[in-house]
Amino acid sequence: SFKSVTMEAMASAFGVTVDFIDLELSRFIAAGKLPCKIDKVACVLETNRPDARNAFFQATIKQGDFLVNRIQKLSRVIDL
Repeated sequence: SFKSVTMEAMASAFGVTVDFIDLELSRFIAAGKLPCKIDKVACVLETNRPDARNAFFQATIKQGDFLVNRIQKLSRVIDL
């Protein structure tokens, strides 16, 4: 799998113009359906795929925040 691809290569592979590829990719990226960014200077599409370790780390942090919030709420109830 590739981490980046030129817009020219994509356009030629699909038989469309670079402008069409740019427009369609921009729509998909804005809608959150494609985890990428477009380098307009180099005309390159780069993926920013989160790896499994990063996803696990983010989920752990989120669960920890949730637990801290619940403990703080319980603490307030007990102090009343």
